[in-house]
Amino acid sequence: MESVAEWGLTPLSAVDPEIHDLIEHEKRRQSHGIELIASENFTSFAVIEALGSALTDKTSAAPAPSPPSAFRLDPARWGVNVQPYSGSPANFAAYTALLNPHDRIMGLDLPSGGHLTHGYYTSGGKKISATSIYFESLPYKVSSVTGHIDYDKLEEKALDFRPKLIIRGGSAYPRDWDYARFRSIADKCGALLLCDMAHISGLVAAQEAANPFEFCDVVTTTTHKSLRGLRSSMIFFRKGIAALAVASKQATSPGFKAYAKQVKANAVALGNYLMSKGYKLVTDGTENHLVLWDLRPLGLTRNKVEKLCDLCNITVNKNAVFGDSSALAPGGVRIGTPAMTSRGLIEKDFEQIAE
Repeated sequence: MESVAEWGLTPLSAVDPEIHDLIEHEKRRQSHGIELIASENFTSFAVIEALGSALTDKTSAAPAPSPPSAFRLDPARWGVNVQPYSGSPANFAAYTALLNPHDRIMGLDLPSGGHLTHGYYTSGGKKISATSIYFESLPYKVSSVTGHIDYDKLEEKALDFRPKLIIRGGSAYPRDWDYARFRSIADKCGALLLCDMAHISGLVAAQEAANPFEFCDVVTTTTHKSLRGLRSSMIFFRKGIAALAVASKQATSPGFKAYAKQVKANAVALGNYLMSKGYKLVTDGTENHLVLWDLRPLGLTRNKVEKLCDLCNITVNKNAVFGDSSALAPGGVRIGTPAMTSRGLIEKDFEQIAE
């Protein structure tokens, strides 16, 4: 029989050379490329150290922890669930806790910058995710003129549709959110208000984005995007762990505040430089960590731009923009600044990247 020492101490390169080679290839890609995918970032050695510690071997059903200090929440008023492994399961867990099958929800339309888990279905009625399968969904949209959320139209739709849950959040919306207006609309139609802050949680922690906790009933987030933690998620809820704790503690430091501020400044610099060259950005700028580049005026396909950037060791991702005939053939590219800001890049560097 194989000894415990042999089984436990054999390196990955010997156990699974293929996986080892894939990891080494990804390390080379990350170290030699420019990462501009808005949903990706680089975590710290401290988080990796905690994630690869002996705690990996432990199965735990510990009591629910207090909310991480990064978000300055009163534990008497807010609880947190840290069990979901990623954002989509966290969202669906929150929905099933709050709703019954076929209850009505409203989320930002995918071509307007929303997310698949917010109830999206195609113009032909095809249901794309479990959210749209199990719940009745009516999306709200951005203005076709400004690219900003049309809050008046949202309120009008909500009062007619009477959803049980309104979802605030997006994966490609470059502006801040009017949480007070969302709260007012939710109260008028008797809905709960959920915020998916997966993309901007690091900015919220650093007080560089509006605070959803003042107005929302439930807040979900991933921890590996602008928060720079491990791949995990959290569900915060109003009342009526080690790698995650490390990442949350780091988010309370003055250095993280400076980081989040630089993330926004870099996105603004990148966007302004692109616009100075005559390129079209959705909403004509940004107020967070990403810009959404509308490629349709150039007659370029998103696949061609992705491939051209890949050849330059620059990683971006295609994204739907408002007015696309199909979200399956998006007309835009989403560009984010968190990852390269983690590597120390500042405004002039992002202007060079834009060039």
